[in-house]
Amino acid sequence: MKNSTLVVNGLNKIANQKQLRKILTKQLDKYIYKKNITDDTKNLKKVQLKKYEFLSAMLFSFVKNIDKGYISKNVIKKLIEVLIVNTFYNDDDEKYVNITDAFEKKYGQSPPSFIVLSPTQRCNLKCIGCYASANAETTPTLPYDIVDRIVKENRDIYGSHFVTVSGGEPFMYKSDGKTLLDIFEKYNDVFFLVYTNGTLINKEIAKKLAELGNVTPAISVEGYEKETDERRGKGVYKKILQAFENLKEVGVPFGLSVTATNKNIDILLTDEFYDLYFDKLGATYMWQFQLMPIGRGKDTFDLMVKPEDRVKLYRKWEYILSEKKYLLADFWNSGILVNGCIAYGRPTGGFIYIDWNGNIMPCVFVPYSVDNVYDLYKNDKTIADALFSDFMKNGRKWQKDYGVSHPRTPDNWLMPCSIRDHYENFKKSILPSNATPENKEAAEIMDDKEYYEALKKYDDELKTFTAKIWDEEYIKFN
Repeated sequence: MKNSTLVVNGLNKIANQKQLRKILTKQLDKYIYKKNITDDTKNLKKVQLKKYEFLSAMLFSFVKNIDKGYISKNVIKKLIEVLIVNTFYNDDDEKYVNITDAFEKKYGQSPPSFIVLSPTQRCNLKCIGCYASANAETTPTLPYDIVDRIVKENRDIYGSHFVTVSGGEPFMYKSDGKTLLDIFEKYNDVFFLVYTNGTLINKEIAKKLAELGNVTPAISVEGYEKETDERRGKGVYKKILQAFENLKEVGVPFGLSVTATNKNIDILLTDEFYDLYFDKLGATYMWQFQLMPIGRGKDTFDLMVKPEDRVKLYRKWEYILSEKKYLLADFWNSGILVNGCIAYGRPTGGFIYIDWNGNIMPCVFVPYSVDNVYDLYKNDKTIADALFSDFMKNGRKWQKDYGVSHPRTPDNWLMPCSIRDHYENFKKSILPSNATPENKEAAEIMDDKEYYEALKKYDDELKTFTAKIWDEEYIKFN
């Protein structure tokens, strides 16, 4: 029996047989363990263990919220059809295999697994330190036909059924009388993860998301009410809590997006923070980001999580996954889950980022581009052609050398980020001379010696904290 059939059957039984749910969940968890621990001989043993723990936490987090009635039957059905089958187990799908085979024959490599798209810079909030805007007249926004074409090419050329939407505020997007809800409805075989401030998710929007079933919002918080309102505006936190209730009422699973800084690090190291959002408020998952300094000011660097605190966050992540079984990922400390960096359109598991100006970047945190969708489309090209600039190829070469091509003997995946963790190499070996900065802050730091030295010092310090962990707990553990 195919892997997808076993998993789908298991999930359907869990969803529909309440009395046997606990037993069936344990059985499926054992299967996940076998596939990731017993059968996987390609990766380091500790890497395999972390991948299992993550998938196990995913399973238990979803089941817990199914038990609470926070995920509707329609959404469960779409989650299984679109996210599980089309995204996680698409190797069993003949159509997907044909698309990826055609891509590989044409381009000499497999396609990336998804895209991150910011269709508009518009936002209804004015958060401290953010570049988004509420000005509808001057704020960059991609036309609907361009957004439509990007999503279509991601599906039909990459063979991907997964799109991450960021911003600006995605629910502010409007073009030609259409919103992103029209995109979600049109591409009902694609699953959308939407980063949002949550304030626009009223009962009507929540009901529409429940009907569609192929969208999950990741709502931004800075900590608790005090920390969130300090940055995002008075009263925002209460609107976020109302969004949670609106989504739970109709059965749409939601998550949290948290940026770790020196201001909220103490909160993120407590159990109470995770217990509140997962157990009391009903979140199904949480993504953590660590502040990436773009700009020369000392205050920007002062906001970065210190290297020693980053290790504390890593230990907290280990504990949250294995002991609490909350679905948590830290986009730096959890690099081991995806074998390092996934930017630069990396084949199998990787992505590219497209912003509101159509600029195509390796990652949201790498604010430089060589290609633009408008230029590609004018020249009868597609988003696939953006993968083969020197910029993207340089990044993929570094990924391969760093461990993707030798997962049994990789370099330190506790430092997976090509720009934030290896800035010296990024400047010397990855960033090409023809790259264009996304904004004035990115332009200012391109040749700034002080910025270069500050990030290099950070990386050197981080290495002293993580190298021993990597060697003793990952390499020798094998």
